[in-house]
Amino acid sequence: MTGTPSPKRLHIKTFGCQMNVYDSERMADVLAPLGYVASERPEDADLVILNTCHIREKAAEKVYSDLGRLKEMRAEREAAGGGRMAIAVAGCVAQAEGAEILHRQPAVDLVVGPQAYQQLPDLIARIGGAKGERIASDFAAEAKFDALPKARAIHGPTAFLTVQEGCDKFCTFCVVPYTRGAEYSRPVAKIVEEAERLADQGVREVTLLGQNVNAYEGEGPDVGVWSLARLIRRLAKIEGLDRIRYTTSHPRDMGDDLIAAHGEVAALMPYLHLPVQSGSDRVLKAMNRAHTAQSYLDLIARIRAARPDIAISGDFIVGFPGETEADFEATLDLVRQVRHASAFSFKYSRRPGTPAAGMADQVDEEVKSERLARLQALLVEQQQAFNASTLGRTVPILFERAGREPGQIVGRSPYLQGVWCEGPSRLIGQIAEVELTMVGTNALAGRLVEALA
Repeated sequence: MTGTPSPKRLHIKTFGCQMNVYDSERMADVLAPLGYVASERPEDADLVILNTCHIREKAAEKVYSDLGRLKEMRAEREAAGGGRMAIAVAGCVAQAEGAEILHRQPAVDLVVGPQAYQQLPDLIARIGGAKGERIASDFAAEAKFDALPKARAIHGPTAFLTVQEGCDKFCTFCVVPYTRGAEYSRPVAKIVEEAERLADQGVREVTLLGQNVNAYEGEGPDVGVWSLARLIRRLAKIEGLDRIRYTTSHPRDMGDDLIAAHGEVAALMPYLHLPVQSGSDRVLKAMNRAHTAQSYLDLIARIRAARPDIAISGDFIVGFPGETEADFEATLDLVRQVRHASAFSFKYSRRPGTPAAGMADQVDEEVKSERLARLQALLVEQQQAFNASTLGRTVPILFERAGREPGQIVGRSPYLQGVWCEGPSRLIGQIAEVELTMVGTNALAGRLVEALA
């Protein structure tokens, strides 16, 4: 009598953006029919996938460091009779450096670009047969989404939902147009279908993803082209789907209808991540951002007129080639005017193949570090001020998980703040009113007032 085969174990390590988180989840979905189940530890896995990010140099180099450790793990596992561990590199580093990865680390079995991971089952079969190509880097985004399984493994009441991929903006510092390809928008019907399935599985909040998500122009059911605003209005009608967010946006694609939606669609949360990168017009021009500091400030004013309580988040790059102290001071001035609820800030990192990598006047690392410290101090001050401004308010919290201590539950406010309070575990996956009572280092504390659902 033949016993049931043991499940194969899969470990995926995700680097970078929310898009990569979504991709990692979908890779697990693609591999589930092959019998793969999640493994928390890479050393226990039959297949390890590094889903990589190529935005910054350190992120790419960390991949090679991890690959070295995985090579040692595999040798130890095989020596102990634990079977072979397959190693795959996916994501944007895979797309940009496919052949280089195999050259630098021959232990890698597969290299899979972000538009080709639906091919994983076939690629894994090639590993077993020790034949065929080891690199898959197609750019057919439409084919990828059509090939993905409809079923998704859901872990909690929130989920990412990719609606747009790729980028046509060609900012001079960015590799995304080369690693993710041209802008592609999924058809409305396919997105609605996936969102309805998520809602049926208990998802209460979706975050719509795209490299330039507000550039969305998807084929509508009426044969016309739908904007992101129109898509959001349609998704807001899905029963059980109470919250909608989207990221990441570009200022040039923030249309009037999307601004209006922030004031008119109750399900659209009052939080907007809208990267500006610099407050210097000279630097913005060199970055090929196609907006000015003043046009960005005017845009923020229009958004706040539509939704006065909106929390604004942004991205900043410090030390772009040629950035002077005056340019940096212009960035600080813009930050003071915007008043961010949160933000991400980084030192400029040369990415091979991008126009900025070859620009003159590269800024000294020490200068970058000093400027970044000053910028981050201001941004932290603004985040603390925003959080403090919400103290004493009662806001709806979507609880996502249990807290660290017994009896605690943790969720997020409409402004994407982490909030914990004492409450019953039955509220996980539900929305409840919470009075915000204390600001901590990384989250707010509150007092449960009333369960809404």
